[in-house]
Amino acid sequence: MNKWLGLALVALGVLALVYRGFTYTGERHNISAGPIKVQVDERERVNIPVWAGAAAAGVGALILAFGKRK
Repeated sequence: MNKWLGLALVALGVLALVYRGFTYTGERHNISAGPIKVQVDERERVNIPVWAGAAAAGVGALILAFGKRK
């Protein structure tokens, strides 16, 4: 279990450092009158701080290095 957690944290930390965030599309329906519906799509960006990506990768590496060994 610790091995998978460590690998996941390292992978997510590296992805956060490379991409520095992610975007998603949110939709809002502004006008809806009878059969006519106006839809507006908005792209939002969520920034992930560099320290958070580095911390996740570091903690994952520590878990891999010093995790429970059988």
